[in-house]
Amino acid sequence: MSRWIRILCCLLVLLAVAELAVGQARRRGSRRPVETDRYDIPRWDLHPTMPKDVFTFARVEYTSNRRGRRWGGGWATDYRDADLNFSYRLNEMTALKTDPEGTVIRLTDPALFDLPFIYIVEPGTLVFGEEEVVVLRNYLLSGGFLMVDDFWGDDEWGNFEREIKRVFPQRPIDDLPPEHEIFHLVFNLPPSPQIPNIQQGWESQFTGVTWEPDKDPGARVPHHRAIFDDQHRPMVIICHNTDLGDGWEREGENEYYFGEFSEKIAYPLGINILFYAMTH
Repeated sequence: MSRWIRILCCLLVLLAVAELAVGQARRRGSRRPVETDRYDIPRWDLHPTMPKDVFTFARVEYTSNRRGRRWGGGWATDYRDADLNFSYRLNEMTALKTDPEGTVIRLTDPALFDLPFIYIVEPGTLVFGEEEVVVLRNYLLSGGFLMVDDFWGDDEWGNFEREIKRVFPQRPIDDLPPEHEIFHLVFNLPPSPQIPNIQQGWESQFTGVTWEPDKDPGARVPHHRAIFDDQHRPMVIICHNTDLGDGWEREGENEYYFGEFSEKIAYPLGINILFYAMTH
């Protein structure tokens, strides 16, 4: 774990001083299936002598207490485009070299401890097994980092809070204030930005609604929260009532959504979170 952290810290320092502009990124058109199942997401080559010295976007496969509301549901929401697009943008726009494929992993897989960053989506249906609770606690206390994304309202928050409290019963879950550095490290962002799904995002230009109206009233206000270790290192960043994954996945499907949410918020905030996690 420590070797990965050192490598990423060095690379991300370069990222911090780089003049980045998501707006210069190439907008891609609608998806066209191809044999590699990458659609039109470009592929890039890894270093021939150091193919493993890269950042790998790692999505956690977990057990749900019910079937998710979207295709695949639960852990597979926005898979695979979100993972590939975010990896591509990191590789394209920053000094951080990334694996073009990413990976999906269970918490009980021994390879977990080779990964400095893991991503959980839609934890409103998540249930940790007893072994997973222990492994996740050890992983995070050993230097690993978890990003949580795309769940809405009080009911889904209650489910995730219950599960993460099994991992860290005594550690507080802190709300990050608008002036927190996570919103300003590389990109300056509006305080606690909210990213809707693509349908809601397109409609928002007429309605102004960026939350999911089919959820309970607790879904209206976005929250960005964190769990820290004893040295105040962030172990978990929680994005509640917002959907970075859709901003990554659906970037090429609607120009308004790309311009307002993918370009201005989803990619910049994802980069800020990664930088914050790997340099603290």
